[in-house]
Amino acid sequence: MTSASEHLTKPLMTSTEPATTMELKLRRRARISSLFRYAVLAAFGLLMLYPLIWLIGASFKTNAEIFASPSFWPKEPTLDGYINGWKTSTPYTFGHFIWNTLVIIIPKVIGTAVSCTLVAYGFARFEFPGKKILFMTVIATLLLPNVVTRIPQYLLFRDIGWLDSFLPLWVPSALAGDAFFVFMLIQFLRAIPRDMEEAARVDGANTLQTLIYIVVPMLMPAIISVCLFQFMWTMNDFLGPLIYISSVENYPVSLALKLSIDTTEAFDWNQILAMSVLALAPSLTVFFLAQKYFIEGISTGGVKG
Repeated sequence: MTSASEHLTKPLMTSTEPATTMELKLRRRARISSLFRYAVLAAFGLLMLYPLIWLIGASFKTNAEIFASPSFWPKEPTLDGYINGWKTSTPYTFGHFIWNTLVIIIPKVIGTAVSCTLVAYGFARFEFPGKKILFMTVIATLLLPNVVTRIPQYLLFRDIGWLDSFLPLWVPSALAGDAFFVFMLIQFLRAIPRDMEEAARVDGANTLQTLIYIVVPMLMPAIISVCLFQFMWTMNDFLGPLIYISSVENYPVSLALKLSIDTTEAFDWNQILAMSVLALAPSLTVFFLAQKYFIEGISTGGVKG
């Protein structure tokens, strides 16, 4: 009996050995493949991030060392670029220009989120005369370069008396002037089922209540994406403030950085780089804080069941 049982168990043991060996080989291949992919991604990531890393490192260098060494690590770190750059060459500090930028961005982001949500909800959920023509007009504006509309807008705001103020930068966004965001929210709304909205209407909720309490929470990833896009685009906008704002007192950061560059004489690059780091800090901070919602809003087109 013992010899028979041993004879039966031996084939079972030998049959499992090749399977175990194959599993180990597959695991090793998977690990090697993963390490290779991560190494390639890390290399490309470092290559893409190196200009930003160099910018941060160069902001702590002296003006002479910036051109003497291509390395991002400063040999003798100094805060002179931040100290002198913060003072600027105007009666105002760099903090004043950061405040002007926030004064432009915050109303613009809020106006964009509210107006584009209302317009997108109207297009996605209601039928009214001329809807197709209006929607085609909105889509057509996406194909129209912004440069084409600069002169008519400038003449309009000049006749109204809004030049050298923030109103030309606020009002178009508060009236859903950004067709891309309207189209983006419409696509998200079309993917959201109407069951909960119909249930809310049966319970006695009106259109505005349905929008605020039912639709907006489900649309929040898309709205956060819209706000993040608008924040970064406004933070980097140079042409708009350059056209409508003429007094240094109202300059945002994008125009204030230009004040430090004088083509007629030498200027301190470490100050410009230091203030550029400060100008990038809000955009990077907001992006990393809202990264989860931003990726969710870009990658998904509806609600998850």
